[in-house]
Amino acid sequence: MTDAPTPATIFALASAPGRAGIAVLRLSGSRVHRTLLVVVGLSPVARRATRVRFRDPDSGDIIDDGVAIYFPAPHSYTGEDVAEFHVHGSRAVIAALLEILGRREGLRLAEPGEFTRRAFENGKLDLTEAEAVADLVDAETAAQRRQALRQLDGALGALYEDWRARLMRALARIEAEIDFPEEGLPPDLWAGIRGDVAALAAEIAAHLADGRRGERLRDGVSVAIIGPPNAGKSSLLNALARRDIAITSAIAGTTRDVIEARLDLGGYPVLLADTAGLRQSADEIEQEGVRRALARAEAADLRLVMVDATQPRDTVDPRLAGDNAIVVLNKIDLAPAAATDGALRLSVTTGEGMEALLARLTEEVARRAGDGSAPLITRARHREALTLCARSLTRFADATLPELAAEDLRQAARALGRITGRVDVEDMLDIVFHDFCVGK
Repeated sequence: MTDAPTPATIFALASAPGRAGIAVLRLSGSRVHRTLLVVVGLSPVARRATRVRFRDPDSGDIIDDGVAIYFPAPHSYTGEDVAEFHVHGSRAVIAALLEILGRREGLRLAEPGEFTRRAFENGKLDLTEAEAVADLVDAETAAQRRQALRQLDGALGALYEDWRARLMRALARIEAEIDFPEEGLPPDLWAGIRGDVAALAAEIAAHLADGRRGERLRDGVSVAIIGPPNAGKSSLLNALARRDIAITSAIAGTTRDVIEARLDLGGYPVLLADTAGLRQSADEIEQEGVRRALARAEAADLRLVMVDATQPRDTVDPRLAGDNAIVVLNKIDLAPAAATDGALRLSVTTGEGMEALLARLTEEVARRAGDGSAPLITRARHREALTLCARSLTRFADATLPELAAEDLRQAARALGRITGRVDVEDMLDIVFHDFCVGK
């Protein structure tokens, strides 16, 4: 029997590519210490920033004057020996160091997400925490950052592991009845198990009925601006985005396709979409634009229904102005006496009413994204696994044989374990780490 080969020591640029004041290169693996000896000429004190000169060990040329930090295993991000090179962020320095490291035996460039994957494989993170690393790197707003940090702190994983532990305790009691029927187990054993599992099923059902707030917060709350031609939809998009994204014109039907912009509203991410004006038209291209506008409005988390104050109010389809909509009466500078009928008064041209619209829009977005006080489902794979768990618990409630009930609980626990990585994870690791940047 031969020993398993030693995993390669990996390296990558962990900071953003391009010219910068400081760049960080990260290494992880069993050859980190000897690499430090040949590249910087010494072994830095563990977990202490040490000023060093980086050299080409083959030519002796000095590459840069910077800082090296050594994190011995197992007290490192990946659980392996890790080193960081903090160097001047010029392309020449980075290219030289990457070329030197690539020449060393047993070293290779890291794949995307490989550092975090090794942290998971070495028990430093569970899968929900690993995903939180990617979410934190991608966070664009304060609310996204807070959600990613809560997940990285282990709140979501701890919730699922608690549920899994409760299922395993219930399963153990059923297995005891199956394996030791002659031991005279308590007559109320089944009643207690069913009560515990029913309570857990209710908690999972409530967790699933979250309005997809966590996914909305991670991906952005979808808001569609919709209404008749020339109501000011494109002008509002430009005003909210604070830049010219959509073409504005007095000619009706200028906007034919959906135009999107990402916004930060009160710390919440918003994907704002300008759509084609809704009207009857013989133009096939405009008809397609109207179809896309209605589809986007139907799929949106929230609709901004624009109404032209100078036009009759029946120009808006009443089906669009329901509970999931904010009706905005625009161009009040041209028709100051127009009846509002509960709509927000606005003039995109003068800015009147814009502050009130922003406040209302932020309030509605925050309500849909949630306050983040409790752990939220953040990914489709979490929701899929929880749904499978809930189905297994429903089958358990109807099971009449202990063997079938035990299998239902086993499948429910396995579904929860897939979320945190406790069981059956090999087939999903590539999916989880696929979208990471190389240096993580």
